[in-house]
Amino acid sequence: MSTFSSAADAAPAPTPATPTTSATPDVRPAGDVVRATVREVPDKVSTDGLEAKYDAAWTAQGTYAFDRTRTREQVYSIDTPPPTVSGSLHVGHVFSYTHTDVVARFQRMRGKEVFYPMGWDDNGLPTERRVQNYYGVRCDPTLPYVEGYEPPHEGGEGKSIKSADQQPISRRNFIELCERLTVEDERTFEELWRRLGLSVDWNHHYQTISADARTVAQKAFLRNLARGEAYQAEAPGLWDVTFQTAVAQAELEARDYPGHFHRVAFHPTSDSPAAGTPVIIETTRPELLAACVALIAHPDDERYQHLFGTTVRSPLFDVEVPVVAHPAAQADKGAGIAMCCTFGDLTDVQWWRELRLPTRSIISRDGRITRETPAWIETEPARALFAELEGKTTFSARTAVVDALRASGDLDGEPVATQRKANFFEKGDKPLEIVTSRQWYIRNGGRDADLNAALLARGAEVAFHPDFMRVRYDNWVGGLNGDWLVSRQRFFGVSIPLWYPVLDSGEVDHDHPIVPDESALPVDPSSDVPAGFTEDQRGVPGGFVGEADVMDTWATSSLTPQIAGGWERDEDLFARVFPMDLRPQGQDIIRTWLFSTAVRSHLEHDSVPWRNAAISGWILDPDRKKMSKSKGNVVTPMGLLEEHGSDAVRYWAASARLGTDAAFEVGQMKIGRRLAIKILNASKFALAFGDGEIVLDPALVTEPLDRAMLAGLADVVDRATEALEAYDHTRALETTETFFWTFCDDYLELVKDRAYGAGADSDEVDAATRSARVALGLALDVLLRLFAPVVPFATEEVWSWWREGSIHRAPWPTSGPLREAAGDADPGVLAVAGHALAALRKIKSEAKVSMRTPILSVELAVPAAGVAGVEASAVDVRNGGRVEGPLTVVEAAAGQGDPAVQGGIVVVASELGEPVVRNRG
Repeated sequence: MSTFSSAADAAPAPTPATPTTSATPDVRPAGDVVRATVREVPDKVSTDGLEAKYDAAWTAQGTYAFDRTRTREQVYSIDTPPPTVSGSLHVGHVFSYTHTDVVARFQRMRGKEVFYPMGWDDNGLPTERRVQNYYGVRCDPTLPYVEGYEPPHEGGEGKSIKSADQQPISRRNFIELCERLTVEDERTFEELWRRLGLSVDWNHHYQTISADARTVAQKAFLRNLARGEAYQAEAPGLWDVTFQTAVAQAELEARDYPGHFHRVAFHPTSDSPAAGTPVIIETTRPELLAACVALIAHPDDERYQHLFGTTVRSPLFDVEVPVVAHPAAQADKGAGIAMCCTFGDLTDVQWWRELRLPTRSIISRDGRITRETPAWIETEPARALFAELEGKTTFSARTAVVDALRASGDLDGEPVATQRKANFFEKGDKPLEIVTSRQWYIRNGGRDADLNAALLARGAEVAFHPDFMRVRYDNWVGGLNGDWLVSRQRFFGVSIPLWYPVLDSGEVDHDHPIVPDESALPVDPSSDVPAGFTEDQRGVPGGFVGEADVMDTWATSSLTPQIAGGWERDEDLFARVFPMDLRPQGQDIIRTWLFSTAVRSHLEHDSVPWRNAAISGWILDPDRKKMSKSKGNVVTPMGLLEEHGSDAVRYWAASARLGTDAAFEVGQMKIGRRLAIKILNASKFALAFGDGEIVLDPALVTEPLDRAMLAGLADVVDRATEALEAYDHTRALETTETFFWTFCDDYLELVKDRAYGAGADSDEVDAATRSARVALGLALDVLLRLFAPVVPFATEEVWSWWREGSIHRAPWPTSGPLREAAGDADPGVLAVAGHALAALRKIKSEAKVSMRTPILSVELAVPAAGVAGVEASAVDVRNGGRVEGPLTVVEAAAGQGDPAVQGGIVVVASELGEPVVRNRG
């Protein structure tokens, strides 16, 4: 049993005056000692206005400017996702971009020179649609350019302008409007990113439609062409009839679509062993009967063995087609035998290619039945029927064909309603058709086993965070069944930089493209003229025509490391940043952006484009559904930033791990705001002692409780650092925040009386007081830096009260100085002392008296493992609990206390002094 008693120890602490000095801070390294002078600290702290204050300061001071004199080993480069500027940012962007910014800030404090550019993805279909609605125009490439053109609307008068009401304009005028609007949108986006506190170097930003970006994209394409990696082919491809453009495999979405199963009878030819017995197939697309080229069943299906090698005639159109076997046929689906049409779905394309079937296409690019009766339809009744279908939509043609099948008796029963899976363009609202057209492709391993294996190996060179996201890359690459379609039939995009000769016959020779010299890039074949020709030779025999298609937007975005890094434009910069260190992005574009970037880097540089890929999860709405613009459930972020503060919103974002979906939760933002305010208040308190001079000298920390606190903080530094190095910002934040609240709730309450001391000048305070003040300074110095990547504004504000420069250029803390100060102290002492203080507070709470009420005597039963800790911190426990008389510590008997309550510490006996009335005002 031990007794500690001293009335002096319990004397009320004086109210401190906040130091207010405008003296220049004096920060002089002296061994491990740092001296800092506290400048003016506000009487009332607030997070309001910090965003504007520090955005201006960071810009003026070049806090995040990239120093390009640093070597590649000293640089940490980020391949920042360029957001699409065809609308507004939503809270999902804030979520994922905050994750990246935490990494950037951590690496910068670790001593890396961070290359952190911002890009704007401003070419492609989304921008075109926005311009059409915003200005009330549409592109008509046949129209001449109008100098000084002004659109009929500005902002679309708040509404989308119907297509019929949009004014047709030339392609060049349309592109000028695209460029005008994207500049306005980019300005709005930059304002939001600055408000959020992204530590971007705004001197390094790019547009995917700029001259530099177009040069990079066209140069890379021409080199793909020269090496045989880019090629053109007349082949069946997915086609969106609404947007009138080809669609790549990576842009597909499989959606449920209502339809009907139709049982349709084909008739074996007269010499078939099955003559006279119809073959029933089931189809959801009877309108494609005229495009049928074969019936296909599984080779092991006994029902159709006698038909393989024979032929049948199609109903209505009377075309003879073979019955063949293929292992992709599903014996347990429908009738087990299917008609192959050119082309109803991707399986038809597979069968057509592998079985070398003829091509009989009847769907035009506009999604309607071709307006010319095909030559393979020979009988007069069949030709008459097809003439009735010409120009109809697939829906109308389906109705007409079903009526004709019903009339001919070839419809077995009535159609049965079903839900089928159909392929959609991710931005479209109608099922895709498969249309044969001339398109450009880049080899991506879909048809080349060696290239496929090489790209899988490239994926293995990249560290995925979290690692389980790697399987999405592997599955996508392993499942590819075709090369990358890169041509698009749009207007606002990077032109495919080619022309084609026009033969004397007037026919265009697509097999021998005219290629520009790289020095001439960028070019627009629709307005520029190839070397050796003149404009009056455009489109005439002996002349040329320009390639009308543009590149898929991913064909440009796949080169963001090269565009941002200055590939072949600024080779000095490129050598310092490539391959980049980090690609941050969403999980849904692993198959598009991540993979396509890996393809381009492999083909051009024979390397990976970056060493790490950080994959964010999705934001879910209150119904646990992914937030997206298409679903209409997104939340725009500026209001959140204004209401809760940027630090609070960043805290919410950083509370979610990479690769993990997170709920949109305002409550978490409120917790973040509380944390930011607590950082300000706790820091103000920690800086309020003495004459304003803060000495960070580990040798001056002498008291057990102070050493224990610093020992615990040293562990936090190690764990937080390890977590951030593993791209686990959430664990780093949880570790730091948990300690911080213990620091505020326990340590500050325990140590404040000792830190106040007698209020004498710093040179006259005793060792115990000096120990408390130095420990507070050391802890504040470290905690601010641990929080800085997540809570940049509040931490910068506190840093400005007592330190020079920006906290975001300060070195990341290490545990060494803390462990030097802590010696062999046990971090558990702080926890035990906190539990003892909680036990003392509990008896006052149960007595319903003020926490300032003195305790005249008290006996604590403490578990054996904690006795030494309570004894070592007894002075501070007495001060924190206002114990004016004896404080007796006894070892708790087995089972005496609940370990979950105050760490098992129990008040055995106590006597309270005269209650202090609570101030209810």
